[in-house]
Amino acid sequence: MKFSYSTDILKHCKENKVSLAQASIDYEIQKTGKSYGYIRDYLRNVLNVMTSAVHLGITDEDNKIKGKIIGNDSVLLKKRYDHNKTVCGKTIATAVSYALSTMEVNASMGKIVASPTAGSCGVLPAVLITTKERFDLKENDLIEGLLASNLVGSLIARNASISGAEGGCQAEVGTASAMASAAVVHMMGGTPDQAFHAAAMCLKNLLGLVCDPVAGLVESPCAKRNGMGAANALMCAEMALSGIESIIPFDEVVEAMYRVGKALPPSLRETSLGGLATTKTGIQINTELFK
Repeated sequence: MKFSYSTDILKHCKENKVSLAQASIDYEIQKTGKSYGYIRDYLRNVLNVMTSAVHLGITDEDNKIKGKIIGNDSVLLKKRYDHNKTVCGKTIATAVSYALSTMEVNASMGKIVASPTAGSCGVLPAVLITTKERFDLKENDLIEGLLASNLVGSLIARNASISGAEGGCQAEVGTASAMASAAVVHMMGGTPDQAFHAAAMCLKNLLGLVCDPVAGLVESPCAKRNGMGAANALMCAEMALSGIESIIPFDEVVEAMYRVGKALPPSLRETSLGGLATTKTGIQINTELFK
């Protein structure tokens, strides 16, 4: 069994009449030599860490969980959707707040799951936990979502990049968003084809997103981009589940993402030498933090 492209996975699922989650765990067993039980237990621990990070920041009324730049934004957003009519709906608002919360935990040096990176660690947990709460999903549903997302992330890592230093933020938040969207489609009973359409649309929406961290910290604009990645994932999952397809196939989108990442100048690939990092305020923050 070798999965180099989404077409390989889709063919395997169709010929063997298996889901993305089953194809993923079979692939992991073959690749790692670990048992079915070991992999399930590992993913159960992953979910526990994700859940803890999602709720830790958002309940931090005293603003102790913060980095050098960010903190308390998740609490502010939760207060708004708990007591007001939201502009974008409670589901999206909740997902964004959970993404912000996880990024605040990361910035405070707390425990998170790099999914696929620390700089994009808020997207997948936010989308998984929001969907779980909205539809009263069980632990096994989320484990299957993680398994489905694993295939998407693995293909992007293999054929493009998940590193902001190599491919810009499209490689980090873009990948996380694609992984999360595929997970939602799978958990909601969508087909493998629909999951990859959702992932493709997520990547297309974030194609060319630069990596320009203020003061070289994984905080700003990273945290809010994680919120945007979570919203993007839910929107693309909704479109895919309705039957909307990506006009450009997933594998071709990944190829384009790779080429775009290579075309980005070094100043826009995590060096903090361009973009928001070199605005007047960005430079001032850097000077004050490291003078």
